[in-house]
Amino acid sequence: MSKRFKVLQLQPDYNVKRNDFSDLAEQIVLALPKERYEVTSAFLRGRPGPGEPVSRAEHSVYFDFTSNALKGVMRLWVMWRLYQFCRKGQFDVVVCNRFKPVNMLLQLNRWLKIPLCIGISHGFGEYDRFYRRRQVKVLADKHWRFVGVSPAVKAYLLGCQSGFTDKNTYAISNAIDIEQAERLQHSREHSRDLLGVSSSARLIGALGRLVPIKGHIHLLQAFALLKDRYPDSQLAIIGTGREEANLKAEIERLGLEGRAHLLGFREDAMQYLRAFDIWTMPSLSEGLGLALLEGMCGHLPIIASNVPAMLPLVQGAGGLSHDPGNVEQLAAALDTYLAMSDEQLRVKGEQAFRYLQEHHTLAEFRQKYLDLIEMGLRDEGRV
Repeated sequence: MSKRFKVLQLQPDYNVKRNDFSDLAEQIVLALPKERYEVTSAFLRGRPGPGEPVSRAEHSVYFDFTSNALKGVMRLWVMWRLYQFCRKGQFDVVVCNRFKPVNMLLQLNRWLKIPLCIGISHGFGEYDRFYRRRQVKVLADKHWRFVGVSPAVKAYLLGCQSGFTDKNTYAISNAIDIEQAERLQHSREHSRDLLGVSSSARLIGALGRLVPIKGHIHLLQAFALLKDRYPDSQLAIIGTGREEANLKAEIERLGLEGRAHLLGFREDAMQYLRAFDIWTMPSLSEGLGLALLEGMCGHLPIIASNVPAMLPLVQGAGGLSHDPGNVEQLAAALDTYLAMSDEQLRVKGEQAFRYLQEHHTLAEFRQKYLDLIEMGLRDEGRV
C-alpha cells in the first residue's frame, strides 16, 4: 500500500456524539478513505469520561488545556505544545474547526509549512474584530482554504474583505444522517411519555441552547398571544443555558405555567422529535442551524427566522419565516399552522422532509470535503 496522507482535525473542545447523525466533524473523518488517509482527531480542551464516545479517527489526542491556558501569556506555551505536536506528526492536511484552532494554525504554519490547512467557520461574527481580519489578510497564504457552513457564512467571510477570496473560500452546507436519525426516533406516544408532556396537546417544539441569540423569549411571547385561541396547544423547548432563569420568569409573567415547558438537556434530542407537531427556530442569528434540519428529519412543518443562513432552507422546505425578534410575525406563523388540520400539518411536514432528502444528505457533504482535500493536495503537488 502506498504512503497514506496524514490528516489532523483540530477542534477547540471534546464534543464527540454517541450518535453521529449530526456530528459533522466525525462526518469529515468518515469522508476520508482509510486506505488513503490516516486521520487524527485532536481536542484542545476536554476528554471523554468512562463510557463516553471517542472519535472514529485512527488516533485521538486530548491536550486537556484549561480555558485560562488559551488566554494571555499562557497561550504561548499552548502554541509551543501545538507546534511540537504538529512538527512531530508531519501532517499533510490540518482541518481547523472554529476560530481558535484557525487562529493558532495561521500563526504556526509560517514555520510548519503544512501543505494544506482548512479553516471552518460555523457562524457570523468570528471575524468582526479588526485584528482577526488583519491576521487572515497577512497570514492566509497559498496553503489555506476556508469553508463556511452555509452560503450565507461564505458571503460573510468574503464580505470581511481580508484574506478570504473567491479562490480560497467555499460553502459546504451542514447535513444530517437521515437514516440514522430516523432510527433513533421514538413513537409519538412514547416520546411524549418520556418528555412528560400531554399526549393530546397540539405541541410546538424548539431545540437549542438557552441563550438570548436563540430567540426563545420571543417564541414564548408569540405563543402567549395565541394561548387563548388555541387552548389545547402547548410549547416545549429542549435545551439548557444561562437564559433559563429569565425564560422561567417570562413563562410566569405571561401566564404560561402548564402550557410552556423548559425540558432541559436531553442527550440525542433527535429521538423525541415525533412528540411534536410544529418545529420552530426563532434565532436572531445562525450559521446554518442544525436544529432546523433535525426538525425536517422529524417530518415536521417548520417556522424559522429569516436570517440569511436559514431563509433559503425555510423557503425550500415550504416553511414559514419571520423577521428575527418580531413577535407579531412569529405569532402569525404559529397561528397559520395551529389553524391547520392534522392532515394538513402532515403534508407540510412531508414537504420539509423531501427537501431535506434532496439537499442536505451526508453523501454530498462527505464528497465535498473529500474533493476539497484532494484538490488542495493536488494544487500543492502532493497528488
